Parts: sequence; C-alpha cells; structure tokens
Amino acid sequence: MLGTRRVCAAAWLLRAAPGPEPGRSASGARGQGWLQPAGYDTGVKVYNSLTRRKDPLIVSRADAASWYSCGPTVYDHAHLGHACSYVRFDIIRRILTRVFGCGVVMVMGITDVDDKIIRRANEMSVSPASLARLYEEDFKQDMAALKVLPPTAYLRVTEHVPQIVAFIERLIANGHAYCTAKGNVYFDLQSRGDRYGKLVGVAPVPAGEPVDSDKRHASDFALWKAAKPQEPFWGSPWGNGRPGWHIECSTIASLVFGSRLDIHSGGVDLAFPHHENEIAQCEAFHQCPQWGNYFLHSGHLHVKGGGEKMSKSLKNYITIKDFLRSTSPDVFRLFCLRSSYRSAVDYSEGALLEARRLLRATAAFVEDARAYVRGQLAGGPVQEDVLWERLGRTKAAVQAALADDFDTVRAVDAVMDLVHHGNRQLKAAAECVPGAGSPAALHSLVEELVRFRLKVRQFALASGEAPGEARQQRLLERQPLLEACDTLRRDLAVHGISIKERLVHVGAAGSEDRRPQTQELRTATILCPLNHSKAFM
Repeated sequence: MLGTRRVCAAAWLLRAAPGPEPGRSASGARGQGWLQPAGYDTGVKVYNSLTRRKDPLIVSRADAASWYSCGPTVYDHAHLGHACSYVRFDIIRRILTRVFGCGVVMVMGITDVDDKIIRRANEMSVSPASLARLYEEDFKQDMAALKVLPPTAYLRVTEHVPQIVAFIERLIANGHAYCTAKGNVYFDLQSRGDRYGKLVGVAPVPAGEPVDSDKRHASDFALWKAAKPQEPFWGSPWGNGRPGWHIECSTIASLVFGSRLDIHSGGVDLAFPHHENEIAQCEAFHQCPQWGNYFLHSGHLHVKGGGEKMSKSLKNYITIKDFLRSTSPDVFRLFCLRSSYRSAVDYSEGALLEARRLLRATAAFVEDARAYVRGQLAGGPVQEDVLWERLGRTKAAVQAALADDFDTVRAVDAVMDLVHHGNRQLKAAAECVPGAGSPAALHSLVEELVRFRLKVRQFALASGEAPGEARQQRLLERQPLLEACDTLRRDLAVHGISIKERLVHVGAAGSEDRRPQTQELRTATILCPLNHSKAFM
C-alpha cells in the first residue's frame, strides 16, 4: 500500500497542472447545471449518472486521470456480487489505459471502522481492528486472484481520522454542518437548497427517525458519531467518537485529488445516499459548483430467476474463494465482458458455460492458426489478403465499440466474428500433420459434450410448478434421459474423462434463517487425461 506522503505527492502533481476553468454545457433536469470539463478528450463517450446521457469523457490530464473507487467495508469475505463490480471497472480502467492511452491514478478507500465491523468483531471475540485487517487482506487476495489491477493507493479510514475531523470543521465553518449536545455532528441538508439531488433528483423522504434523534431535520446525515460503550473512538472538538460513512470517501478523495475529480465509480446501490451525500459534502467543503465530473455505476449481479441482487443481507451469495475453486478467473472476466457494465446480469451456469465455450473456441483458433503458420496443418493456403482486411475491420469495430461507453458486448462479438471467419479459412487445412494435435480443440469438444449433457439432465430434473403426483409422473417419464446421462458419464470415464458433480446451494432471498430454502445449481467438473481440471457452472 502506498503511504500518505507518496499519495499526497501524486495529489500535488495532479493539482499543480494549470488548466482553463470548465465550460458549461446543456443538460437535463436531473443533471441541471452540469459543467463539461476542460482538459484531455479521451475519445470515449461515457454514460454519466449525473446527466443520464453519454458525455465526452474529458479528464484533467492524459497521463493522470483522477479516479476514486469506493472500496469494501471489510467485515466478511467478498462475494461474486462484489467481484462483478470490481472486475467491470478493472476492464474499463484497462481499456482507458491500453486502448485510449489515458493514464489513471486510482485511489480506493477501505472502510475499516463501521457498525458491521464492530458487530462482527464482538461476535468473534476479536478487536475491530484485527478483524478489519484480516478481511482487508482477504479482499486484496481475492482481487489478485480475479486479475484485478490494484489501485494506485489503498487508503484506510482509520489512518485519516485527523483529516476527516478537519474536513468536518470546515463544513461547520461554512454553515453546512452542526454539532449537537450529544456530541454528534450532522450535515445540514437544507443548507444545500435545490443543489442536493444531482444523482437522484428529489431526495427520498426518510421513513422515520428514532424518538431520541438529535437531528434538526430527518434528512440530515451523520458526519461524526458520538462514542458508545465498547466501541473504538477518536478524539475530536465535539468529544470522542468516530466518522460517519459518507464523510470518509469525501475526505480521502479530496485529500488526494482536491476540488476536481474526474471519475467516481461504484455499484448502482451506492448512488443514493452515499454518492449523493459525497457530492453535497465536497461541494460544500470546496465551495465549488461541481466536484465530481463523471459518476459511473455498475449494475447488480442477480441470482437467476429471483431478480434479486446477490448480497450478504439476502444470504444468497457465493464467495469469490468458493467460486474460484471450480472456475477460472478468465471465464468470469469474459462473463463480465458479455454484458454492459451498467446492466444487471444474471448469475447462471448457462451464462458461465457460454463464456467458457467462447474462451475455449478462441484458444483453439489461436492454436490452429499457430499450427498453420508453423506448417503443421496440411491443406491449401488461406486467403491472407482477406484475413488482413478482416482484421483491420475488426480492430476498427472494437475501437468504435469501446469508445461508445465501453461497449464490451459489441467488441467481443466483433472478435468472435473474426474467429469464426478465420476458422472457415482454416477449415481447408484442418487435416493435422501427425503429432500436431490441438489440446484446446479437444477440450472444446469435450466441453460441448458435457454442456449438452448438463442441459439434458437439468431438463429431466425440472418439474416446474406441477403438484406432487404430476411431478412424480413427469420425473418418471424423463427417467430414460437421466439414465442416458449416467451412461455417457460412465463411457467417458473409460477414456479417462471423469465428470464430478456437486451442488451449490443458494438461499431464498429475503429469508431470515441461514438456509430455510435453497435452490440447487448443479455443476460438473471435468478431470481429463491432459491433467486439466475445469468446472462448469
């Protein structure tokens, strides 16, 4: 982790570069008054949650675009819902850097003091600090396993409490916050007038406040929480306590990037109230009309069929570690590439199987193409001029797709079209020279067979909404299909290909018990003679 001194040096470099003031552009009611920034035009049009439209992505500097990412609250293992968001933004970061030549300075805040952390630490009879360190390292290991690039710097909340206190003091001095007799400090939302609601429009009215609340207004939110017994605390002008949630990110982002932030990212569930409150705090602190220029929000990962996001509170999640025991990170990354980063996406075995199939098909094509170049494929020559022309068109199509709000779906489709065209060219040279077989092609064939078997088995076991007797009759009629699946499994075992099946239990969304109900996601793992272990979800 980079230290604060080094981060502040990077911040000074970012803020030292002079530039013209941003100019005003037209915008809709929700993004009314949005100022189009001046600086380096990346060539990308990005969907901006502030305006609800695609805007030209213009950053402060070509070599150092400022990007703040909301990090985890470290009280438990991260799950695939978290993975989906972080992988999607990692892909965008790589696209900006590698395709559009834009350097990125990314800072991620780590929430290492929070109600959930304190509660979990008490349950485990450990200190909140030790629990937070444990799961912070766990999170970093998960991100590395998913091939997510680390940010330029991780900054912990607990290491920046003095800066948070100073931030709150200025908000009070500017007339945007107040301290209560109990030692709490709140942001005065009415002080913002009609400037609040840049992301969500009209702010939702709070459902209700505790009878002992010491807020002036129900919609005000906590900047500093007075200390409670058996909780960690820090000293402040208002008494012992700890920071509120929203003030953490505002302080850390401002510490590094100052009064102008190019990109702010997070899950769509953070838009309100978290990001909305960050905007209010930072613009009140810096006394500026616009702090963050572009807000990017990723869609949820849903459990297929339920329409509910994968989350710990709904107890319907799969941890990243459990998932990666049977599926490669490349498969998951391609799964993420095959949907818009802004859209919700269903987690299903079918979608992962398709991602794996495409990955294998691409690998097989690359191996066959290399074999052709090495003269290991017998047959006529390919039409190289046609392939070069097709390659040029594909590169242009990929560039255009990625420039359109990072449209990875179109980009992947363009690449797969090129693979399909290349395979047709190589078809005439498909007869292999002895000793030059393609392991990737063999894997693809086996995977297609196992994929088909899995679909047949799922169909045979599906009973829908049929009542008891009808359900039993339907299963009886489909018994021959199950027997055929078992026969195929035994036949493959003779050839050294073992299919091992397991069940992943997904809890019913919204249930209070740990596992009152479960839906079963059947997975098959191939153990093949080439000593590769691959899983299908």
